[in-house]
Amino acid sequence: AMPVGEALAFFKELQSTALDGSRRQSKMAGLRDILGEITRRLQFLLDVGLDYLTLDRPSATLSGGEMQRIRLATQIGSGLTGVLYVLDEPTIGLHPRDNERLIATLKGLRDRGNTVVVVEHDEEMMRAADWIVDLGPGAGREGGRVMYQGDFKGLLKAKSLTADYLAGRKSIAISATQPIKQSNNQTIKQSINRFLTISGCGEHNLKNITARFPVGAFTVVTGVSGSGKSTLVDETLKCALMKHFYNAKAVPGKYRKIVGMENFDKVIEIDQSPIGRTPRSNPATYVGFFSEIRELFARTEAAKARGYTAGRFSFNVKGGRCEVCGGDGVQKLEMSFLPDVYVTCEQCGGRRFNAETLEVTYGGRNIADVLSMTVAEACEFFAKVPSLARRLKTLDDVGLGYIQLGQSATTLSGGEAQRIKLSTELSRRSTGRTLYLLDEPTTGLHFDDVAKLMRLLLRLRDQGNTIIVIEHNVDVIRCADWVVDLGPGGGDAGGRLVCEGPVPAIRACPDSVTGKFV
Repeated sequence: AMPVGEALAFFKELQSTALDGSRRQSKMAGLRDILGEITRRLQFLLDVGLDYLTLDRPSATLSGGEMQRIRLATQIGSGLTGVLYVLDEPTIGLHPRDNERLIATLKGLRDRGNTVVVVEHDEEMMRAADWIVDLGPGAGREGGRVMYQGDFKGLLKAKSLTADYLAGRKSIAISATQPIKQSNNQTIKQSINRFLTISGCGEHNLKNITARFPVGAFTVVTGVSGSGKSTLVDETLKCALMKHFYNAKAVPGKYRKIVGMENFDKVIEIDQSPIGRTPRSNPATYVGFFSEIRELFARTEAAKARGYTAGRFSFNVKGGRCEVCGGDGVQKLEMSFLPDVYVTCEQCGGRRFNAETLEVTYGGRNIADVLSMTVAEACEFFAKVPSLARRLKTLDDVGLGYIQLGQSATTLSGGEAQRIKLSTELSRRSTGRTLYLLDEPTTGLHFDDVAKLMRLLLRLRDQGNTIIVIEHNVDVIRCADWVVDLGPGGGDAGGRLVCEGPVPAIRACPDSVTGKFV
């Protein structure tokens, strides 16, 4: 039940005791070897920033980043050379303090004669790299080209979005230090007078803390990995609010009381989980404008002449869809003990509809053509249909102009799924009394995407809504109206409220590790 850091200290002490037993030298030799091996492996876990994890922690409760770092620690322990290691965003869920340890670990693998390839958005990781390959210029169809390859200094002079942000030609910090107008014409600085307050939080490593979140403001919860951020926001605050508003079954973590819930009419969690788990789910159906597109097709002369209703243009209903693939556009091949494989339907060629349905056109395009349009193309095509244009514009605003309307949900990244959910919220009529909860929304996002995400969140905030975000990204923290900083360490060394307040207060706090990086 010990955290890695505590266990390491315990076994090091045992080791020194074993070394002192000179009279029983032969008996202690085997024990010394075992203790040496244990401390060596615990040190690897410490080096990749996992000192706060307890040894008995169930693997199902670990995040993707934590699992990846455990595998990395295993590899360091193997002592292999001549190996190619490929890592996909190992800094996920890592505080900037822990990044330094992770980078040192990767350099250790390199120095042993291995090759390390990392897919990453983190600036410190880029600065530490020997070689950088920068892809672009945009995303989706707009990307796929090598914009630059070489060392970090050369990248700063390159013509690419990544270089623009690294060289300071562009910036994420849409700083909340500048007063931003709210719907009630008050500046955000004047409006920090109502709070959502949760007191007596004692779940896991939380030490009976009280945290305040300003109503109508953008709050970032920070702290090193394992400091208790998810316990406070996800396991305690969110569960308690969901129970209050929706009678949710999940039992919230230990707390005494919550004050200020009357300031909200609903709570919405916007996470990076998929918008659907089958090829049939897509942005058009999730955001809700596909039914409107089907209505437009049903109103055409060709559709009326044939007696087609809007249902004819749905791939969920028999009649208009391709029956061989059931409107999926792909067919699933079950591979027994291997993962299922999807192949393009031979009958419809992936177009999802039968030939008769595809004969009906709107503006010279059939329903399959419309679903294969990118959001940016659809914005132009449906410009004269106000309700459709408005929803498409919000998708474009969140930086998803490159995705296709009918793109399968299974091909969207976590960041893309999250931004689709955000655009759905933005397209709804706001009551200005919604509480939004986000856990590390910048995961997998480039600097430019983070800037777009910040503009979106601040737009929601400017409508009077309240936003609480768990985040390690320093640029996002700089944009906050209010910061709740937990720590000072992880595991047992965390769970305390180090400081709370606007960004300058965090920056000035001598005990805040986050403040030093900000």
